[in-house]
Amino acid sequence: MNVTLVRHATLLVELDGVRFLVDPMLSAAGANPPVENTPNQRRNPLVGLPDVDLGHDAVLVTHRHTDHWDAWEDTIDAETPVFCNPAEAEAFREDGLEDVRPVEDERRFEGVAVHRTPARHGGEQHAEAMAPVCGFVLDGSETLYLAGDTVWYDAVPGTIDEYDPDAVVVNAGAAQFETGEPITMDAADVASVVEYADCPVVADHMEAINHCLLERDELAAAVPDVRIPADGETVDF
Repeated sequence: MNVTLVRHATLLVELDGVRFLVDPMLSAAGANPPVENTPNQRRNPLVGLPDVDLGHDAVLVTHRHTDHWDAWEDTIDAETPVFCNPAEAEAFREDGLEDVRPVEDERRFEGVAVHRTPARHGGEQHAEAMAPVCGFVLDGSETLYLAGDTVWYDAVPGTIDEYDPDAVVVNAGAAQFETGEPITMDAADVASVVEYADCPVVADHMEAINHCLLERDELAAAVPDVRIPADGETVDF
């Protein structure tokens, strides 16, 4: 099993010979406006795409915010299986995708089980407005927990207990509006995952979107045991 960080939360996961493209946000640098009502009003994405082979067998999308699903048309064929939250399945079909596979609980693909897991995109002030969102567990010869856009709350350790993953990927960056708490994991949340999980923890979702204020160096200093890949870097397990 390995995970390649493309950029932000866009990943390529290879497990048992199957390649999953996760949360494809493939737009060119500066193509999109800043996230509204946030600090650091710079156009998104802040950085370009690295030179990575984006070939894949299936796609996973945790939610349809534009920093997780954007400019996919030149990379993803309409016939490609797309696994998603059931609440968003019809929107993917309206995009022209022909093989949308909503995950109520579990679906299988080429021998790998795809489980949908709960997530909470922020605290009480923002979570309802940011929904729906989810994570996924990929379970084959090894098990990977993709937490998605969530903060640390009881469902995260609950998912770790249930699936006993061999690795966890968390979306960090401490994404922030002008008011309220972060809507993705800050350093304290990442530290909680590292402390709880008996496996490697990888952090992404940094330095590519204007409202993600936690940078790689800051997270590395605060949580020395977390693995923080550069864009284009592959982490082997």
